[in-house]
Amino acid sequence: MKRIGLKDFFIGSGLFFILGPCVIESEETTLSTLEELKRITSSLKVPFVFKSSYDKANRTSVSSFRGPGIKEGLRILRKAKEAFDVPILTDVHCVDEVEAAAEVADIIQIPAFLCRQTDLIVAAARTGRIINIKKGQFMAAQDMLNSVKKAQSAGNDNITLTERGSSFGYNNLVVDFRSISVMRGFCPVVFDATHSVQSPGGMGTCSGGDRAMARVLARAAAAVGVDGFFFEVHPDPDKALCDGPNSIALKDIASVISEVVEIDRAVKKEGEAV
Repeated sequence: MKRIGLKDFFIGSGLFFILGPCVIESEETTLSTLEELKRITSSLKVPFVFKSSYDKANRTSVSSFRGPGIKEGLRILRKAKEAFDVPILTDVHCVDEVEAAAEVADIIQIPAFLCRQTDLIVAAARTGRIINIKKGQFMAAQDMLNSVKKAQSAGNDNITLTERGSSFGYNNLVVDFRSISVMRGFCPVVFDATHSVQSPGGMGTCSGGDRAMARVLARAAAAVGVDGFFFEVHPDPDKALCDGPNSIALKDIASVISEVVEIDRAVKKEGEAV
């Protein structure tokens, strides 16, 4: 499998973790959450990428909180990156955003709903940044190879894919863990445990979720074999302005990380023994 260099570690060579609030709520919350996440991941000795969005353009309702916007959001992310010396991931929703986002982000994320958008993927890939393409809820795992090839057509082979569940009836998602194995045949794969337990539009004007199940699915993904984990983390999920029902509480994330790291080590050890 291809290894992708990022700061002082390689994606595709041991677990790494993408962690952070769904959306930038304020500079203070962003920086304080990042500070604690860096302390936790440093103590656990796991590679860490900070994630937060400056704009959530695909919310359920027009009244949903979207974030501070690209100018203010990227200012906050730049400050976070410089203050704590961590890689940054953020998502883009249109071609016009890509160049500005690439000036700050180490990883540009293509949202699940946009994983077939050729122009957006190609524009992001042309920046030379790592591209994380989230598998659409409507996509078969094998069809994500086409999205990978779109990025590669721009001369960029630094690509990861993220599994985040598939549509299952109304307001529900289910994870087919075979998808992880299939997509790892293309490039490193991240498992998004928190979006996988969403109930899209399940609360009428916003999405619901079941955060208690996120760590259950994360254990399963670790047992299957995965290259990274994506967890949305918030100091107080019940008061989060976006994706609170499926976010992990900041106080709980250390134990979640420890669990999946232990499973990952056990699986790899067993594989070596065989």
